[in-house]
Amino acid sequence: MIKLTFLGTADAIPSAKRNHLSVLLNYNNENILVDCGEGTQRQFRKAGLNPGKVTRILITHWHGDHVFGIPGLLATFAREGYNKTLYIYGPKGTKTNIKKLLELYNFKKEYSIEVREVNGKFFETDEFYLESKPMTHGAPCNAYVFVKKGQVRIDKKKLKQTKLPSGPLLQKLKQGKDISYKDKKYFAKKLTFKEDDKKISFILDTSLNKNILPFIKNSDLLVCESMFDLDLKQRAEEYGHLTIKQTAELAKKSKSKKLILVHISQRYEKDLNTILIKAKKVFKNSFLVKDLEKVEI
Repeated sequence: MIKLTFLGTADAIPSAKRNHLSVLLNYNNENILVDCGEGTQRQFRKAGLNPGKVTRILITHWHGDHVFGIPGLLATFAREGYNKTLYIYGPKGTKTNIKKLLELYNFKKEYSIEVREVNGKFFETDEFYLESKPMTHGAPCNAYVFVKKGQVRIDKKKLKQTKLPSGPLLQKLKQGKDISYKDKKYFAKKLTFKEDDKKISFILDTSLNKNILPFIKNSDLLVCESMFDLDLKQRAEEYGHLTIKQTAELAKKSKSKKLILVHISQRYEKDLNTILIKAKKVFKNSFLVKDLEKVEI
């Protein structure tokens, strides 16, 4: 199961109800933090989560509302005995910026930090991979996808009929190998099936561009910025953002299954239902989340 905790969903200025942007993705032993706006550490505490379990940080870009929480988080790790290697990924300039932060705050740390500037698939295990794509937002900016690979599963109903014992034989079936048991042959393709991949896409700041659609295609969940209403389209283009209608159209055209709107301007805080209705007119499966809300897929 993949769990998302929306630690912050605001735009450039936090409000009383919404903190700066940050989303925590948990899968097995991985806790991947996407952006780290000011106040993210406190949001961890309010959510009942331990920031010390973070394994990776994905930085979309270096505008303050997406990264002001990083120095405090790194300092906390040093004080509380963080003993893993922390992996930080981001667009061009990330290595220099992390180096400057460490020089500026000069806290003593016992843990290692590995920083990579990424474009394309940059991390992969047997179970999942992470990929990035450049966006258009003035400063160097990345979008990210997390893809849980579909695993080969054994059909339990069919397995029960065979009376095959558990152990190495079943492992061979999962590897796609046919097996023999008590002078009878069993075919892997008849006893197994392949789960679909699970894809979560993060587009947290960008203007409309040609890279988005192919990158987010067939997302099970699209988490996307929705900074402006359509009447402010020109302003959205000027500041490198999407309108709510553009976000919903991207979800529809990419054949995503579910859209979560984030980076909500505080100008709409008193009229959120109207914003959501406009998104749903284009893409029915659109949702708004509150800070600290959890979503599982």
